[in-house]
Amino acid sequence: MRGARTRGLAACLLALAFGCGATGDRAGWEGGGVVRGVDPAAGQIKIEHGDIEGLMPAMTMSFDVAEPGLLEGVESGAYVEFHLVRDERGAFVIDALTRPEGAGISGGGQPSEDPLLAVGARAPDFALVDQRGEPLTLASLRGGPVILDFVFTRCPGPCPVLTGIHREVREGLPPEARARVHSVSITLDPAHDTPEVLAEYVAARRLDGERWSFATGEVAEVEAVVAAYGVGSTRQPDGNLDHSLVTFLIDGEGVIAERYLGVRHDPAAIRADVEALLAPAS
Repeated sequence: MRGARTRGLAACLLALAFGCGATGDRAGWEGGGVVRGVDPAAGQIKIEHGDIEGLMPAMTMSFDVAEPGLLEGVESGAYVEFHLVRDERGAFVIDALTRPEGAGISGGGQPSEDPLLAVGARAPDFALVDQRGEPLTLASLRGGPVILDFVFTRCPGPCPVLTGIHREVREGLPPEARARVHSVSITLDPAHDTPEVLAEYVAARRLDGERWSFATGEVAEVEAVVAAYGVGSTRQPDGNLDHSLVTFLIDGEGVIAERYLGVRHDPAAIRADVEALLAPAS
């Protein structure tokens, strides 16, 4: 399994890519902090940053960059300043990155712990209900790969993009393989996303309701599941949710095989990871 291809870097607090809330300040936000990791191939940088006024508190998290060239010459330990904007999908992206003159290497401070479950961890079980109001547990899906994400139906930004990516992953699989793969989307807004609302969402998007479960439950139950997977979310004053954009690929034994951060994913690459799980052991 290609754990080395896990999308993103190790840390991602509260929101790897907040983006389901309102568009916000189109002028963007300014931030600064110490680089804790650089992944040019993925076009991402992990920064332990201070408070970003009007957006998020100090934390360590990974960001996509608008252009790979922004990462040239950037190394772990360096202090950088950056400009953050929302892209057309609503995700946060760094579009300017500088190393101020005279700023050196700083080893001070340790990166905050990554709350998101890592590749190789056992995926926590859950007991929720699907869009049909029927019980749904992760344990009941053992034996085949599970594509698990967290969305909500009123999301105006990346959630529909994420759903579209996963639909493309499923539709590109041969029928016999597709029948062995289950997708699960757990709502982050259980107070609104009842089974009836989720059923309408599935029908409106013509998704495979037999092999794609949209899960909800009592607010406390759903919040416990979200916390167990380390997915952060914050409700904005207008009622919208900003949250981590993460997808977990879980193998037939209930272990996280891959983790994809954000919405910059090639469906063919995810499909290849799924097919690798379906392949007979050599």
